[in-house]
Amino acid sequence: MLLCQGGGGDAAPAAGGQEPEVPSGREDGPGAVQPCPCPAPGVEAAGAEERRACGCCSGMSWPFCCEAPGAKKKAACPGLGLFYTILSAFLFSVASLFLKKIEDVHSVEVSAFRCVFQMAFVLPGLIYYKTGFLGPKGKRIFLFFRGFLGSTAMVLLYYAYQVMPLADATVITFTSPVFTSLLAWIFLKEKYSLWDLLFTLFAVTGVILIARPPFLFGSHVTGIEGSYSDHLKGTIAAIASTLSAASTIVILRKVGKSVHYFLSIWYYAVIGLIGCVIALFVLNEWRLPHCGRDRVFLILIGLLGLGGQIFLTKALQIEKAGPVSIMRTMDVVFAFILQVLFLNHIPTWWTVGGALCVVASSSGTAIRKWRHSVKKAKQREI
Repeated sequence: MLLCQGGGGDAAPAAGGQEPEVPSGREDGPGAVQPCPCPAPGVEAAGAEERRACGCCSGMSWPFCCEAPGAKKKAACPGLGLFYTILSAFLFSVASLFLKKIEDVHSVEVSAFRCVFQMAFVLPGLIYYKTGFLGPKGKRIFLFFRGFLGSTAMVLLYYAYQVMPLADATVITFTSPVFTSLLAWIFLKEKYSLWDLLFTLFAVTGVILIARPPFLFGSHVTGIEGSYSDHLKGTIAAIASTLSAASTIVILRKVGKSVHYFLSIWYYAVIGLIGCVIALFVLNEWRLPHCGRDRVFLILIGLLGLGGQIFLTKALQIEKAGPVSIMRTMDVVFAFILQVLFLNHIPTWWTVGGALCVVASSSGTAIRKWRHSVKKAKQREI
């Protein structure tokens, strides 16, 4: 490899074909020496690869650069991120269906099993990335509350799934983006516009249509599972779960990228498992399911929940957050379909109306945030 003129004072590659280590984050100045992009005629690189920075490759070595002769740029598969989102929604919905099918296991115990699966998945990642188990000292308090609120949201949601219709509980959870915007305005001083207020009112209207309180809809409420008392408890649990999940997102925004996401999930699983075990002993509800089918359902809930999280994470890695948030509303569609097919429970028009209000609210919030992020990205380019 020949160097461009003016590079006579540079050090040669190290013996054994390895190049000198380049300081990370260093920007080349006007007088920096750049290797020529192609080897001299008749000269072959003897195992040593010169670095060549280019905008499309972010500094990949020359033979693998997308602008290198003969190199093929890997084409992205259009719509793959949205497909991952739909698959994630389907897995979460099936896990919720299995939760409805379990008869002799308390929701707290199901949450404990879910936390065990989370820990088994995250532990190898913590060891591989060498993140430690406690995190930075200044961030531990935020990680603790992230784990506590996240696990609380999971327990409350599982309880709501068990005592109220599957579609109703699923719809209420989709008010989370609206409450996230409200909490971010309160605690992070983020902008809260009239559009956000309108979406919040839509979400509250949807929840009211699903809960159907007697003082608005009369004493005879139809289309619910079991007693209205259980339906109301499930609604309150679902709303509390949504608020806890929204608080978790606000905490993650506060922490930012200073903490590895594996460490965040680790706190969620460990604190959740400890809290679930304590709650089970206090409630005296700890017992292994007598039915073999329930044991299989417990394992499947853990695997499906883990798979749903993996595909959702991959979707967010290759697709913008706005389309992913909108496509996640497929979770509501799957919940309605599974409820009709496997639970023989046809939703009322009140539930359908509430679902439309909540989906419109969450989709509107996602679209506004997506457009705002695109606008900021264009401004940075200018």
